[in-house]
Amino acid sequence: MALGREAITTAYKTLQDSICTAISEADGKGEFASEIWERPGGGGGDTRVIENGAVIEKGGVNFSAVHGALPPKIATALKASSEEFFATGVSIVMHPENPFVPIIHMNIRYFEMDNGTWWFGGGIDLTPHYINQGEATWFHNQLKETCDQYDLEYYARFKNWADEYFYVRHRKESRGVSGIFFDRLNEDAEKKSKEALFKFQLAIGELFAPIYTRLMTDNKNKEYTNLNKAWQMHRRSRYVEFNLVHDKGTKFGLDTDGRIDSILMSLPPSTGWPYTQSWPENGPEMKTQKILETLYLPK
Repeated sequence: MALGREAITTAYKTLQDSICTAISEADGKGEFASEIWERPGGGGGDTRVIENGAVIEKGGVNFSAVHGALPPKIATALKASSEEFFATGVSIVMHPENPFVPIIHMNIRYFEMDNGTWWFGGGIDLTPHYINQGEATWFHNQLKETCDQYDLEYYARFKNWADEYFYVRHRKESRGVSGIFFDRLNEDAEKKSKEALFKFQLAIGELFAPIYTRLMTDNKNKEYTNLNKAWQMHRRSRYVEFNLVHDKGTKFGLDTDGRIDSILMSLPPSTGWPYTQSWPENGPEMKTQKILETLYLPK
């Protein structure tokens, strides 16, 4: 029996449950509040948010499964003649309290149309406020090991895609230390079965909890200063700019008349855009800035 939307949806719901449990346990204080919602055009979701935890200041692990008439903007972008769509996925963003715990994002998704077209998409990337080269290398090693289990070409290919995707062009800097990003994976393009592509995508989703709980544990007790917090607010502002200006998931949610509070869950609880900012010339702030400016150079 072919893999259908019901099995994919169930797996995504299970993933949401397991990640929320792992993050709550690693935080030690915060609990996820769940809000079940319905989309007027069809479908709905479960928005789960953790706030004011011991480690996580604000984070979300969101599930959605929506369907209905394909909005004109999406149909134009996809060059699709189909009239009905179905989309489901899990989307995660964590904003920690401590500036030495990185921001992290992960998303896996499935999309299909009534003409039989379907694909998988997703990715995971790390956005440290202060770049720790050892942690960045470890993070990428985890991604490569998982990718290599499914296709030895995946890691390099999807990392390059992430490097380009998470480049903030209007700032001429990378959002963070990248990760992997993929979209429109289907059996025609990949020469793999739908089941094989789904297993790969789900493995990336299951990698989230062990990666981030380790980063939480390793950094949550580090002491920080007012300067560190000011830099954290600065890096958060860059994160906001990317999500509102460039992020395709945000645009898709808005164009499909999605639930606005769930779509904008990815934004941090506090940040700022002071007009004049200065940082110690040889401090770790400017070292991170220089790395972000040279990590990826657009062609």
